[in-house]
Amino acid sequence: MARKKYTAEEIISHLREVEVRTSQGQSMGQAVRAVGVTEQTYYRWRKEYGGLKMGQAKRFKELEKENQRLRRAVSDLTLDKMILAEAAKGKLLSPSRRRACVDHVISELGISERQACRVIGQHRSTHRKKPIGRYDESALTRAIIKLAEQYGRYGYRRITALLNRDGWHVNVKRVYRIWRREGLKVPTKQPKRGRLWLNDGSCVRLRPEYQGHVWSYDFVQDRTHDGKVYRILCVIDEFTRECLAIRIERRLNSKIGLEVLADLFVKYGPPDHIRSDNGSEFIATELREWLERLDVKTLYIAPGSPWENGYCESFNSKLRDEFLNREILYSLKEAQTLIEWWRQHYNILRPHSSLGYKSPAPQTILPKQTQWQYLKTTPT
Repeated sequence: MARKKYTAEEIISHLREVEVRTSQGQSMGQAVRAVGVTEQTYYRWRKEYGGLKMGQAKRFKELEKENQRLRRAVSDLTLDKMILAEAAKGKLLSPSRRRACVDHVISELGISERQACRVIGQHRSTHRKKPIGRYDESALTRAIIKLAEQYGRYGYRRITALLNRDGWHVNVKRVYRIWRREGLKVPTKQPKRGRLWLNDGSCVRLRPEYQGHVWSYDFVQDRTHDGKVYRILCVIDEFTRECLAIRIERRLNSKIGLEVLADLFVKYGPPDHIRSDNGSEFIATELREWLERLDVKTLYIAPGSPWENGYCESFNSKLRDEFLNREILYSLKEAQTLIEWWRQHYNILRPHSSLGYKSPAPQTILPKQTQWQYLKTTPT
């Protein structure tokens, strides 16, 4: 026969009854047997409930339950703290990272999957659903890695533009996910210094409004492998960002600059304005008078303010970052050939962020596949 479980009120009632029977002259054994319990049970009850009344016993039991609940809550919070401490450092934003973190916590702390998912914030159905990659995931990954190796200074947005141009129908979010998974990263460049801009927030004094409105030109200097210096004259259209010409010589002066501009004026027509710094090659009297006769207004930036020639400075930085800093050029002829190839690549294929990741001057005469294959490989 199963033992009956007494409530606190029943226990106190039996204790009172035993007290009454013993006061009437019965022995302790007789009084205890009369209420249907053993003497050991009686003494245990008297130790726990002796002196309590019915209402006090009920309140005592409620306090015990509350104490147990608080202990359980503290224990759960301590365990939650242990789970979070064991979790990976940083924010667990992606389901894959949370999935890996849940598995790690379960293996380390021996807790249930339900509790680990609750603390980390991973839905259990999401945790149990194993990701199934797309059928073209490996091929797309290889294409991204190949482009990242070929264009080491391009980020995932430009890589996305190149992939779409090459026939892949992918968005930037999928490319970014693979980019992060494969650990691809553009090396950090030296941070730029802060400058004082104009009141309207612009870095130039005259913004280009149409093609041929403002041209700008500037020099870049580098060395061949034998240590000899060569100079590069870059001319760009600020509205289209197209590099109109690049001239590479050991020495460049105002006469060569006039020669380059004359060829461009014949090909594209004179611009309304041409922007430059105050170098001796650009402020030469002969060059200024020639430009004045052709009704081309000169825009000279303030001395020591290269940010006012921002378009050309930006182009020069891309030339140095994406080509000059990555190539060893052994002769002037090699420099002329490869830099001209890079100029064609910049104009025709390179995605430009300010143009919606389109090229400054995409080729429309050659078929798309032909021009892509022509410029995809660096000339030997």
